[in-house]
Parts: sequence; C-alpha cells; structure tokens
Amino acid sequence: MASTDTTPKAPAKTDDLAGLEAGLDALDAVQTHRTPVREVLTKKVLPPVLAVTLVLVVWQVLVAAKVTEETKLPALSAVWDSLSEMWLKGTLLEVIWTSVSRGLLGFLLALAIGTPLGLLVARVKFVRAAIGPILQGLQSLPSVAWVPPAVLWFGLNDAMMYTVILLGAVPSIANGLVSGIDQIPPLFLRAGRTLGATGLRGAWHVVLPAALPGYVAGLKQGWAFSWRSLMAAEIIASSPDLGLGLGQLLENGRNNIDLPGVFLAIILILVVGIAIDLLIFSPVERWVLRSRGLLVKS
Repeated sequence: MASTDTTPKAPAKTDDLAGLEAGLDALDAVQTHRTPVREVLTKKVLPPVLAVTLVLVVWQVLVAAKVTEETKLPALSAVWDSLSEMWLKGTLLEVIWTSVSRGLLGFLLALAIGTPLGLLVARVKFVRAAIGPILQGLQSLPSVAWVPPAVLWFGLNDAMMYTVILLGAVPSIANGLVSGIDQIPPLFLRAGRTLGATGLRGAWHVVLPAALPGYVAGLKQGWAFSWRSLMAAEIIASSPDLGLGLGQLLENGRNNIDLPGVFLAIILILVVGIAIDLLIFSPVERWVLRSRGLLVKS
C-alpha cells in the first residue's frame, strides 16, 4: 500500500502569510494623489456658487414681483449701489480691515489663553472639577451679555472689544482641547511616559498631537465665537473713537433707516466669516485629517 504524506508544505504556508500581509498593507494604504482641478471645481466650488446664485435669483424675483415692500427687502441694485459708493469713497476695505484685524488679534489672544487653560483642565482632576463646569456655562452664555459690563469696566475702547472676544472665544478653545484630550487612547499616553515624555514635553510631543482633531474643531468654533462676539460689541458699543467696523456699519444703517446699507453690512459680515474659515481653518483641518489617513483625496 502506498504511503500518503500529509505534512504541510512550508512554501505554501509562506505564500499564504505573504498574501495576508500584502492584503493588510493594501488596506492600510491611503491614496494621497491630488484631485484634478476640474473635479474640485465641480464638487466643491460649483455647489456653493449655485446655492448663492439661487438665493440671489429668489431675492430678485421677490423684489420684481413686489411680494414685499422695498422698505423691508431692498433691491439687489440698491445694495450694489451702496457697495459701489463705499468702494469709490475708499472706505470699504478700511471698514473690513478694522473688524478683521480686531477679530484675528482677539482670536490669537484667546488661543494663547485657551490652550494652556484647556491642558490644565484636561490633565488636573481638581482643576477640572472646579473650572470645567464654569467653562461649559461660559460657552453657552451669549457673547452680547458681556458687552455692558465690559463697557463699564474699560469704557468705549479696544480693550472693551478684546475683553468681549476673549470671554466668548476662550471657553470654546479650551473645551475643544479638553474634548480632544479625552479621546486620546490611553495606550498613547502610557507609551509617551515610557519613552520619557512627561510634563511639558509630554504635552507638546504626545498630548497635543494626539488631540489635534478635537483641538482644531475647538479652534474653528473659537473663531466663530470671536467673530460673533466682536460683531455684538461693535453693534452695541458704537463710538467714533472706535473707528468704523462692520458692526458699526450695520448699526449706522439701522439708525439712518438705510436698508440697503444694513443688508450690505450683513453680507460683508457673512462673507468675511466664511472667507476666514475657508482660507485658514479648512486647510488646517484637511491637513490634520489627511495626516491621519482620514481624508483620501484633497
């Protein structure tokens, strides 16, 4: 009777392991090739352009059909005339820069305060128990509530403006960082301590990089709160000594019963807020997601 050899062959087993490893490598591989310009225009630029165009068309139809009075909804041409007048006078860019410079500087101050505060709250249990609920409460408090006390504290000046921005933005930045740190896998922290990354070194090399997605989300929200806080301060605390910003432009339109000017100010406030987000925070967010393999195409 012929004997049968049932011993597994080593080459077959080696080939199976190699195939398994190749499959796992393929799963882990992330495609980082650049998206064609045409596809970017079609998927990212065209939809918002169509949405804005639709809003403008509906606006113009409502005005042309006289569905509402011009004292309630001005014609697009009237808003365009207000924009052209400011441009010809040379005040348009000055008004925009007054608010943008305040907003960005206030945000940077909030960033410098909110980041270490978030680290402290996230890493020290006693501080978290004492300050954590207060930060959550401050984040839910409308920014406009801080304008009256800030005016009484500092008067009508830039210090009042920055105080309102800080009180509105710092809690958002700190809470965003705390949320990001809470989502760090404990294994990362233990590995960092094992490698000697403790204290400030651990916070810089381990905690902050690992918490970056939540931190960036907090920064975006912090900018939104900064901008909203600034507009509230400029609208309520209007003064010639403060210069003319977008908030003051909106309030002046209301005082002068200039509805086209009011709508122009609203549009400019919206455009600036969106532009800052698209030019600064969206690229940073995409870079963070791409670096973690969460964004396949850019």
